[in-house]
Amino acid sequence: MSLPLFESFLTTTEMSQVFDDVNVVQAMLDFEAALAQAQAQEGLVSNQAATLIARHCKAENFNIPELVVAARRAGSMAIPLVKALTQAVAAEDKEAATKVHWGSTSQDVIDTGSVLVTRQALKVIDNDLAPLCARLLDLSEEHLQTPVLARTLMQPAQTTTLGFKMVNWAAPLIRSRQALIDLAGMSLQVQLGGAIGTLAVMGEKGPAVAQRVAHILKLSPPEGNWHTQRDNWVRLGLEVAILTGSLGKIGKDLSLMSQGEVAELAEPTGKGRGGSSAMPHKRNPVSAMITLAAAARTPQKAATLLATLPQEHERSLGNWQAELAEWPGLFLSAHGAVSALREAFSGLVIDADRMRRNIDNLQGLIFAEAVSVYLAQAIGRPAAHQLMEELTGQTLAKQCHLADVVTETVQNDPNLSDKLDIDILKSLFDPVKASVSAQQLTTARLDELRQQLRA
Repeated sequence: MSLPLFESFLTTTEMSQVFDDVNVVQAMLDFEAALAQAQAQEGLVSNQAATLIARHCKAENFNIPELVVAARRAGSMAIPLVKALTQAVAAEDKEAATKVHWGSTSQDVIDTGSVLVTRQALKVIDNDLAPLCARLLDLSEEHLQTPVLARTLMQPAQTTTLGFKMVNWAAPLIRSRQALIDLAGMSLQVQLGGAIGTLAVMGEKGPAVAQRVAHILKLSPPEGNWHTQRDNWVRLGLEVAILTGSLGKIGKDLSLMSQGEVAELAEPTGKGRGGSSAMPHKRNPVSAMITLAAAARTPQKAATLLATLPQEHERSLGNWQAELAEWPGLFLSAHGAVSALREAFSGLVIDADRMRRNIDNLQGLIFAEAVSVYLAQAIGRPAAHQLMEELTGQTLAKQCHLADVVTETVQNDPNLSDKLDIDILKSLFDPVKASVSAQQLTTARLDELRQQLRA
């Protein structure tokens, strides 16, 4: 079943394929095949029956749209699927058919299938996330000394460097990447508990079967059933949501820096990227757009996961089903965002000259704090602050540069000129020198983040 039009527009083909109906059903059938094989290894079913069951566990042999319709009445996708599998096996061997799904329950099938699909989804995300992080770190090093305006509350603040900005973009992504790796180890576990989680049908062989199923499917051994203990599973989903929010932060900054009036960054062009149906001159930041759309849609899905945690007794009525429905959307949005940004940053256009002009156009006012600190050495902090308020006012009124106003004032005041060095004073208006601390912090962070990314 294909995604709705505007859903597929905001994600990727790779992630759509992961959550495609056929792939999800195949993951559920992989559990059934592994269960039969594990039970055969423990002597609970014959090898012949296990082989026959596994041979019929092929999603293409099932009418999935019919299964979906039947599931609405049954209350679980696993019920019609297991029924159809049983019928297929029974057509060859009625005795073997009695061992289909033996000792298991619907939630075991669906949860383990979800785990298998999620493992694929995490790999798809990391295939783009790791290169995006590496690219950001490379650009950060390349632009270690490139001055750019820092903006607070949407207004010009002081100078920083593009390298410092980019290393701060990369850091949360690298943290989320490591968190996803750690959480995957805890969360990607087999679900096998039987009707109420006690493995009662398989008796004392139940735990060994669960261990074997995990080995066959290359998943973490189950610590126990987690039918209604969803904490680690939800943590994994929430980390995907956090990653998407961090990607959204980059998309937001990229969109603002790409505005024509700012024009410090631009997404790559060509092949129909960012055009307009009406305005030939447009160069729309489509990667930022997809990322921001993902970030806007994700909090509601994360909230739903949290809302589903208070599940009833040994199997939930409604909460588990709501979680299942929301789960794919988190990954579809996340990969749409990370893939879009990887494409944008692979060919990002950086206009360092425009960054410098945007700084220069502010008449030196963004250096007022640094100048005030220097003046305080001569006349104390309160007086220096008051003087700078007056001089910035004069700069705005005369539409000149603050450096000229400050220099003239110091040269004409013996109390200042005797104690201050004009050359040092003028150097405070150098954007590169003003951002030395940003350069130093970036250098230190780069080594640390590269080590984390390699690990």
